[in-house]
Amino acid sequence: MSTTDDAPVRRPHGEARPGYSLDIRLWKVTKVNRKARPYQLRWVVGGKVSSATFATSALAESRRSELWQAMRRGEAFEIASGQPESEVRAAAEAVTAAEVKPPRRWFEFCRKYVAGRWRTSAAKTREGMADGLAAVSLAMVKRGDDAPTDEQLRLAFRWGIVPANAGEGPPADLKAAHDWLTTADRPIVDLADPEVFEGVLYRLSYKLDGTPAAGDTYRRRRRALNTALEHAVVAGELPENPLRRARGKHISSDSVVDRRVLVNAVQARQLLTAVSYVGSWDRCRGRRLVAFYAVLYYAGLRPAEAVGLRLSDCHLPEAGWGTLTLRETRPVSGKQWTDSGERHDRRGLKARQASSDRPVPIPPVLVAILRTHLSDFGTAGEGRVFGNERGGVVGSSTYWRVWEEAREYALPPDRVASPLAGRPYDLRHACITRWLNAGVPIAEVARRVGNSPEVIHRRYHGCVDGHEEAANRKIAKSLEEDGDSA
Repeated sequence: MSTTDDAPVRRPHGEARPGYSLDIRLWKVTKVNRKARPYQLRWVVGGKVSSATFATSALAESRRSELWQAMRRGEAFEIASGQPESEVRAAAEAVTAAEVKPPRRWFEFCRKYVAGRWRTSAAKTREGMADGLAAVSLAMVKRGDDAPTDEQLRLAFRWGIVPANAGEGPPADLKAAHDWLTTADRPIVDLADPEVFEGVLYRLSYKLDGTPAAGDTYRRRRRALNTALEHAVVAGELPENPLRRARGKHISSDSVVDRRVLVNAVQARQLLTAVSYVGSWDRCRGRRLVAFYAVLYYAGLRPAEAVGLRLSDCHLPEAGWGTLTLRETRPVSGKQWTDSGERHDRRGLKARQASSDRPVPIPPVLVAILRTHLSDFGTAGEGRVFGNERGGVVGSSTYWRVWEEAREYALPPDRVASPLAGRPYDLRHACITRWLNAGVPIAEVARRVGNSPEVIHRRYHGCVDGHEEAANRKIAKSLEEDGDSA
């Protein structure tokens, strides 16, 4: 049999049941003037032309092979659809099975989805995933007069989604909300309902008190939902991802650093001194954290990187510059999200392979602060440079409380109420800005702080002094050359 375009593959026709035909002609794959799916396959069943287009030649040839094999087996093709009888029958059986099988409900889908991603996800990722899906769940339950509060439903979802809690009874204070969540939740296919999905979009954008969520919160929730819905499509739970039809809410980027949070050198020294006065002198609550804040301000470390810093990572000579070689980060998460059952996860450096490190040169002033800290307090468990009073991991609540008290000591009342150094993380922002203003190349700043040059440029472009004045001078010079100056 010939397989050229002019002489298509044809099988002699015989008898077939009504609606089907054995008179089939199959052409070779051709290329058409179409951008998205340029490869076309055409065939004729009982005089009716059928066609399909494909993104690649391989896909088109694969489909042609399937049809050719069906012809060789002697299958009749349905005239209306052009499909082999075996494919028509399989599709009908799938529809029947779908009609018999009850649709998957939202909470059960989320529970299995999270369980599938649990082993390969970091604790922070698990928590963010649970938070995003919990927000959506508030729109995926049917309400009633005796419905639990949104906060109770959110907490019940976050508890029930943890794989370790599967099969366990919920805590007494969450039982009513958990029972409601598992019995009044909607089928996942309800996401195709525009009214239901409008409620989902609202929950992505607003907090429980009805105020708008921060831009980063909205984007994190949307990413979590989008990934889950893409999984639902692959698993056959949804015909398409409804989030693709929804236009993303435009929120101006809040990832650009606010200049108002940046401290100058004098303010930074005052704050570090004020930290040492927090708490009683014998308990050393503030004194043992002075060096912790110093590595954020002088070396640009993230708080989670400072928490995981060990003595073996430090080169602290008696004179001159030293080096901190960062190898791990200890982000804080709830105990239910970590594999170890501890509040602090143990991870490799952010955006790097688990085995990689990041050497950071540190100035003599920070070397001296760290040497004094180690002389006064020694090391904590596992050789960590910083620890709490019992030698354990420094908790985020601890260094936040100390910082809030130190700001009240170091800053005048009007500055305490301002965003100035409102968070310990703002010390890292001040460090990066200082390096950029000193003329350190963006690539080198990015290497030291563990970001990409693109991120550094995007987040700190408004914090570099002198650019506006330099631009003004260039414009003024061009005006003088054109004779337009006053």
